[in-house]
Amino acid sequence: MDLKTVLLELNAMEADGIVERYAIGGAVGATFYLEPVATLDVDVFISFQARPGSLLISPQPVFKYLTERGARVEGEYLIIADWPVRFLPPTGPLVEEALAEAVQVEVEEIRTRVFTAEHLAAIALRTRRPKNKARLLQFLESGVLSAERLQNIIERHALSGVWRKFEQQFLQS
Repeated sequence: MDLKTVLLELNAMEADGIVERYAIGGAVGATFYLEPVATLDVDVFISFQARPGSLLISPQPVFKYLTERGARVEGEYLIIADWPVRFLPPTGPLVEEALAEAVQVEVEEIRTRVFTAEHLAAIALRTRRPKNKARLLQFLESGVLSAERLQNIIERHALSGVWRKFEQQFLQS
């Protein structure tokens, strides 16, 4: 699978005005900070644009643009260079902030954006799934997080209670 081609397509889509902004999240986003893990797809968060005269947003322009460039649709994914890519809108203020504050990185000389480690950790905390709890532990053990920045995000997005439960369950001996 060729992540470089996926990134080139994402950058072209943004440059051509199909989306305002994108950033990579999920497991692939986490690999920019942690040891790589097996994952089946790339989660790309995008700010969708409403069509002129409509209040509704639609991923249709994204699908149309990329299928015209050779991607194929399989269920909820667009297959780009053999990678299943899932395009997701921000699901609330935390993900909106993560998208807005995503950092620029380079992969094989291709610039792309990825959620910050702190936002990925906070999103993992919020989802509460076992695999996300494991990822949060990886983030905490890796030393890549700014504790102050993470704490600010947790407080700003009303995750303090969830954080306390996580600490009691996993961080207190």
